[in-house]
Amino acid sequence: MNMSTPDCAVAIYDSHNQAEEAVKALQLTGFDMKKISIIGRDYHTEEHVVGFLNAGDRAMFFGKLGAFWGGMLGILFGSAMIFVPVLGHIIVVGPLAAALFGGLQGAVMVGGFSALVGALMAVGIPKDSVLRYETALKADKFMLVVHGDAQEIRRARELLESSGMSSFDHHSLASQG
Repeated sequence: MNMSTPDCAVAIYDSHNQAEEAVKALQLTGFDMKKISIIGRDYHTEEHVVGFLNAGDRAMFFGKLGAFWGGMLGILFGSAMIFVPVLGHIIVVGPLAAALFGGLQGAVMVGGFSALVGALMAVGIPKDSVLRYETALKADKFMLVVHGDAQEIRRARELLESSGMSSFDHHSLASQG
């Protein structure tokens, strides 16, 4: 992920079906799939065996949303599954997975924040927004994160306008400087 790109946007979806349709809509219009991440909770861990197997560039997910995560992996690049206190198992597919693992080199809790919070703040999402997104993940919603310049973010917003998202926030590092 190009960290010099100053902007990112976060769209929140109530269901994995909506999130999947949104990713496919961006893909169909030629949006750079290397700039898109999906974050969600695998909240059926107690009831189903959930596995994460990384064999080279191929990962396999098992469990209730296994087909969804596997499909996202076929479109997006990079994946991670981490355990975050309070949230449980979080699955990240896309370039944010690398940022997340970069943030995991130390302890899982950094300055009282989880690695997920740290990674989201590192890509320019303000702390108050990150905490709101954490609440959305706790409620089993899905985050679609798009990285790009202001024009790419505008284009993504237009493409996603009718995708059923419950919110869309544009975060600019330039405005936080």
